[in-house]
Amino acid sequence: MGLGFMSNTGFRIYTKINRPLRHLVEGFKGIPVANIGDCMNRSACIDAKIRPLNDIPLLGTAFTVRARPGDNLLLYKAIEMAQEGDVIVVVGHGELSNAITGELMITRAQRRGIAGLIIDGAVRDSAAIKKMNISVYAAGITPNGPYKEGPGEINVPVALGGIVVKPGDILVGDADSVVVIDPWEAAAIMEKAKDVAVKEGKIMKAIEANEWDTSWVDKKLKEKDCEFVEEVWDAHRLIR
Repeated sequence: MGLGFMSNTGFRIYTKINRPLRHLVEGFKGIPVANIGDCMNRSACIDAKIRPLNDIPLLGTAFTVRARPGDNLLLYKAIEMAQEGDVIVVVGHGELSNAITGELMITRAQRRGIAGLIIDGAVRDSAAIKKMNISVYAAGITPNGPYKEGPGEINVPVALGGIVVKPGDILVGDADSVVVIDPWEAAAIMEKAKDVAVKEGKIMKAIEANEWDTSWVDKKLKEKDCEFVEEVWDAHRLIR
């Protein structure tokens, strides 16, 4: 049966994804998410509501799960299917009533070489997760456990935190957020991000030497017709 005739929309698993070459993924190691995001018109990082739960940097290939809110049946399957270096991305629609995963499942994922998990939903066992050597991001925390009924889908495009994530996308995360990179554009973005890092290094040296030129700010304000009022602001005077 061809893909065009698959009928069980909402409850199906694609067993294969196109993963980028490993050296292309590893090339982003150590580059701040902010630098990469700046090279992507500042529109490729997931929303701040999904936050890191420990200090482990994230780097890997997206393995996506679309789950029913509060249900982790498909996540169980994903942990067994994902390959070493994959990042499991679970869309739970931001529902925080039930934790989708916790210490036991995440430990299993770590043992299988999975690089990290991004959960658009809740997790539990946060104290243990904080000490684990696997990167975990989530939208919230609750002790309430999950259901295991489905439905859901694996390895389909998903949307979380305002960004679409496709199976095989490159994911880079740090304390700020996670940036989503299309492998077809990765090489060019990587070079730009490295240039930005070098540029910011020079700016930091200028700041430390008290030589940072910010004269462009006044020029920009003038171009925008910003009004400068040479008086103290006084609310009482304004309403007289």
